[in-house]
Amino acid sequence: MQSHFHLLLNCHFDALNYEAQKEIYYEFYQFAYGPIYYMIHDRASTEDIIQEAFLKVIHNIPKEMDNENQFKAWIRVVVKNTTYNFLRKHKKIRNEVDAESVFIYDNAEIATSSDSLQKTVETKMMTEAITAYLEELKPEYRTLIELRWRQELSYKEIAETLDTTEQTVKSKLYRAREAMKKRFSKDWRDS
Repeated sequence: MQSHFHLLLNCHFDALNYEAQKEIYYEFYQFAYGPIYYMIHDRASTEDIIQEAFLKVIHNIPKEMDNENQFKAWIRVVVKNTTYNFLRKHKKIRNEVDAESVFIYDNAEIATSSDSLQKTVETKMMTEAITAYLEELKPEYRTLIELRWRQELSYKEIAETLDTTEQTVKSKLYRAREAMKKRFSKDWRDS
């Protein structure tokens, strides 16, 4: 099935009928929602950013775009920059994390019926500690960890989602893991 983005490349958005406009916006929304939400962790703000980015896209389509893949890459850059601008304007949100979204493991995996009470309590404490360590990480590291382990994306998929290189993703994930290991080791190996 062909994307509706090709319509934006070939026609002015305002010249399209209402149904076509609606389909284009819906596709744009689906395209942009995931990467923005994983950085912001707030549905309302994510939707605001999507609307702002969409307006930027429909009013500033470069004339030299000749194919849909190039156009999508440009859209990713617009979405990423709009998100970064939002984060700069709302520094408070940058350091907040939805505690439910940072768990790498599901609660069902943590405790089984054969676990002792002590092990269950210790596991719960470790999970809470990991959540706290994740909250202390830079937002970009939290995003990478979320995309890699919770969403199970490959390095290549993460790089495409965040409009960066695989090497950058690998390097930043390594630094994020090392920071987590160091903190975890300090708090739990000495106990």
